[in-house]
Amino acid sequence: MKYNRILLKLSGEALGGEKGFGIDHETLSVFINEILEISKMGVQVGIVIGGGNIFRGLKGAKKGFNRVKGDYMGMLATVINAIALQSEFIESGVKARVLTSTFMEPFAERYTKDRAEEALNNNEIVIFAGGTGNPFFSTDSGAALRGVEINADVLLKGTNVDGVYSADPKLDKTATKYDSISFDEVMLKQLKVMDLTAFTLCYENNLPIIVFKMSDNGTLKKIVMGEKLGTIVF
Repeated sequence: MKYNRILLKLSGEALGGEKGFGIDHETLSVFINEILEISKMGVQVGIVIGGGNIFRGLKGAKKGFNRVKGDYMGMLATVINAIALQSEFIESGVKARVLTSTFMEPFAERYTKDRAEEALNNNEIVIFAGGTGNPFFSTDSGAALRGVEINADVLLKGTNVDGVYSADPKLDKTATKYDSISFDEVMLKQLKVMDLTAFTLCYENNLPIIVFKMSDNGTLKKIVMGEKLGTIVF
């Protein structure tokens, strides 16, 4: 295997399936099976899940919500998604632990690096919820932070696009895909890989990012085995 410990970032919208909201059980099952496959191979898996299928703080702010309150609501949405993931993993016979950035007892544990390390070393899947615990920070930033803290080999960003393009491929048919690209090139070309805070965290701590399409069956396994899929940012 090329990667022994990963931080997997999933968008909340992805859990909503074609509707993009709520939790689509069929989509959830696909994600669970993909993750279980690599976990059973011995890969240590940390997951950060967004909450956009339930509530996005930034969108709420645009509709009149106080931005800080909206971000807190978004953090709670990530906890709901994390518990859904944990439940599915446990039903599949695999240990999973939810660690949250703020106190959420009795249904989740407060995050500490030691708890995360203990769980990962015991082959538990660790789901980090609540973002960074602070408003104005995205779950991308939470993913980068946790990835750096647990010394992940790579941050895998599962999206609905199969990599990083020169422009939005849905809007520009001439957009070209990058198989690999440096952090410096991404900044020079102003490409949207992650938000700037998250991207800078990865850049400054030499944490490579791979952007890939999560819904493609078997892709996650192929990536951890070293196949060049998606786009790697290094």
